Amino acid sequence: MLRILLRILAGLFVLILVLGAVLTINTMRYTPPEATATANSFALGADTVAATEILSQAVQFETVSDDLTRPDFAAFLQFLEQSYPVVHATMSREVLAAQTPLYKWQGSDSSLQPVLLAAHYDVVPIPPGSLQHWDHAPFAGTVADGFVWGRGTLDNKGALVAMLSAAEHMIQQGFTPKRTVYFSFGGDEEIGGDGAKAVAEHLTAQGVQLAWALDEGSFVLDEIIPGLTQPVASINLSEKGYVTLDLVATSPGGHSSMPPRVTAVGRIARAVDRLQANPVPGGLNGISEEFFDALGRYFPIDKRVIFANRWLFNPVLEGILSGAPSTDAMLRTTTAPTMLSGSSKENVLAAKATATVNFRIHPRDSVDSIVEHVRTTIDDPEIEIRLDPSFASAASPVSASDGPGYLDIKDAIFAAFGPLATVPGLTIAATDARHYAQAADAAYRINPFKIDGSDLKRFHGINERLSVENLETGINFFGALLQKQ
Repeated sequence: MLRILLRILAGLFVLILVLGAVLTINTMRYTPPEATATANSFALGADTVAATEILSQAVQFETVSDDLTRPDFAAFLQFLEQSYPVVHATMSREVLAAQTPLYKWQGSDSSLQPVLLAAHYDVVPIPPGSLQHWDHAPFAGTVADGFVWGRGTLDNKGALVAMLSAAEHMIQQGFTPKRTVYFSFGGDEEIGGDGAKAVAEHLTAQGVQLAWALDEGSFVLDEIIPGLTQPVASINLSEKGYVTLDLVATSPGGHSSMPPRVTAVGRIARAVDRLQANPVPGGLNGISEEFFDALGRYFPIDKRVIFANRWLFNPVLEGILSGAPSTDAMLRTTTAPTMLSGSSKENVLAAKATATVNFRIHPRDSVDSIVEHVRTTIDDPEIEIRLDPSFASAASPVSASDGPGYLDIKDAIFAAFGPLATVPGLTIAATDARHYAQAADAAYRINPFKIDGSDLKRFHGINERLSVENLETGINFFGALLQKQ
């Protein structure tokens, strides 16, 4: 008996040694790719002082997309003509829907597919009651403490100024791209992007199929991802879709002193609770797997061992990632109940109760599959599910992370920022890129600016700003990218 027990223990010891060896070997092999550039290896030499002043003035145009009839929109386009005379003397320009200009920089080799660089110049309103909390007035364009302050600096006039400043300088230096380069600057991205949609339709009507397009979607993230000190440039391959469903329950109503066992409000509350308790299935596959597999290589070894050995730790890893809203959103379609309505008086039973639930659709899912998930999960035939198809859209196609556009963007990131982590990612909100993707073989999303945790609350919030250093780096990025075309 003792001999048998010793053999079992010896066998377990061998298994532990083998398991430890496998985990160790996999972890040691699971490393980042070698860097292909040195820090700050590329400088375009553009006039950063002039670009800073242009961005400062650009902020002063109140191109708030709640009213596209504002004179600021047309005035902003005239301002671009004055600020970039060489660009406007060299490139053709058409202004399409929503005051969206489309520039064409003719390349020297018409046999090459063109590419498109995009930004938008419309901005969101200032939150009511927040004006007093701004360090500098949101539309003053103040330059102070190494930053340009104001609405639109990060989202997204800074990128627009960086693009055109790079192009202006390169044309002055005698550069002409081999392939034709388009520039599109949306005038209504914040409210749906009819301008970008018109650009895609216009290009398609002209028989133009872009090799790739680049728009906003992510940034170079500096100590934003927990556990990582390495800056991470997430070059996003796709963006989530969007659908909002109304759940509607009806009842005879009546006085609250004689309620039925289940009221309309109670039925809706139960449905919302079931949806939150049973999220749309997700997991580490497809674009989610690609993102976390690339990102995991940059973690310290104690965390890297989990990513490197997903065959063993996958359930644990998915559980950890599902625990934080930011990483959970990368794994699945998100479920967000946002609005509730019922009776207008506390002692009157609601004749109709409604819950509005917003879903951001992962590329593995569809609008139809989300509706079916809701129907199955709430399991209540007495609840009507209402969908407005005009406000529903599928996730955009997933572009290749080994395609020429991605590789050019990645090289330009290295050139401007030096060695850092570059990963293929997923944009969890909506951008104009989903429209440009309709006229392109691939669409990618990143802003070439480094942000930290303190910047996250500035998007659509208070004290939006962009550092002059970031603006210069962005100009260098677009210069390096354009040189490859």
